[in-house]
Amino acid sequence: MSPAAAPKAASPCFREAFWVWLKVGCLGFGGPAGQIALMHREVVERRGWIDEARFAHALSFCMLLPGPEAQQLAVWLGWRLHGVRGGVAAGLLFVLPGLAVMLGLSALYVAHGQAPWAGPALLGLKAAVVALVLQALLRMGGRTIRGVAAWWSAGLAFLALSFTNLPFPLVILVAGGVGWALGGGTVAAQAAEVEPARPGWRVALACLAAWLAPVLLALVLAPGSSVAHMGLVFSSLAVVSFGGAYAALAYVGQAAGAFGWLASSQMLDGLGLAETTPGPLVLVFVFVGFVGAYQTAPAEWAWLAGLAGGLMAAWTTFAPSFLWIFAGGPFVERLRARPRPARALALVSAAAVGVIASLAFWFALSLLFPHAGVWTWGPLHARVPALAGLDWPALGLVILAALLVWAARLPILATVAAMVAAGLALGALGMA
Repeated sequence: MSPAAAPKAASPCFREAFWVWLKVGCLGFGGPAGQIALMHREVVERRGWIDEARFAHALSFCMLLPGPEAQQLAVWLGWRLHGVRGGVAAGLLFVLPGLAVMLGLSALYVAHGQAPWAGPALLGLKAAVVALVLQALLRMGGRTIRGVAAWWSAGLAFLALSFTNLPFPLVILVAGGVGWALGGGTVAAQAAEVEPARPGWRVALACLAAWLAPVLLALVLAPGSSVAHMGLVFSSLAVVSFGGAYAALAYVGQAAGAFGWLASSQMLDGLGLAETTPGPLVLVFVFVGFVGAYQTAPAEWAWLAGLAGGLMAAWTTFAPSFLWIFAGGPFVERLRARPRPARALALVSAAAVGVIASLAFWFALSLLFPHAGVWTWGPLHARVPALAGLDWPALGLVILAALLVWAARLPILATVAAMVAAGLALGALGMA
């Protein structure tokens, strides 16, 4: 049983809250669930700055938004306590520690990714990723899929992304459109208190300008560069990325392949590294930006391009969260009480489960059958694995990772560490 929430305390001074947000940013391992639990413990249970009902209300609101819900919750909590400056501080400190670590890991990857020990270590990381994505799929599916329409939405999204070339945003928009068309009836009143708020248009415009300024600058200075393309891709993703990091990765994987930024095996490497860092899992986009820009830039500019790509991916992923919270909150809260928008959002969430299933399918095939052929027929395509091409050491590592996740119930960091050790052990035996 979780401890009772602390009595409502007086609002803290900005300096006191600043150090709490920094602590959350440095200790926020374990994905959104772990980060949300950490914020609840620090802000509700230990200090009583926010009451239980208001925290739950804020969390349900952030779950409806595109982008990283844990960071958006941090922005909302900071805003509730100290206005715009509190929201900016909480949102930035939630991301900055993990961003610094991810930039460092990305640099080490491009510098030492071909070292003899790197392959076996990364193989263990990839096996851990497959098990963790499957775990996320089951958890999210259990919470999200309710009713026949939701099952259809999830199943068709899986088929569309696994076996056709349909883009991720189109799948999400179609799910929302069908939900809007099917919507009707009434929506139960929200139990949580909804406090009327006025959209801050000046703040919204400032957030929008800050979000888009680096993208426009890259388009002006280097219109054909990978960094400019990344600004466009990650900015568009910020608008449609319902379903969390795993769902958004399907779209990033499509874009990375289309632009030649990364191979599928490198995407798995990046996700494995992101599992080891504090902060939101979408920090894997920093890896995509860094490594993709590094690999596509001229040699003399590779390191500078890598840094610019990583920072561009981070900025266009996290900056929109401030806009959604500061300006979009009242509007979205009103939508939740209306049947058609509520139905549309429900089917979007169900489609996101199908997207995650497609991602898990792609990860598993890429790892277990690295040389699988591809069958295409018009708009349809499918990877065609052959049993002779099965990577048996990788299969053994995936089974071990699944046992650690479901049977031993190890935390994420412990699972990742154990799988890296297992990969290195196979490498020492000459089996990986």
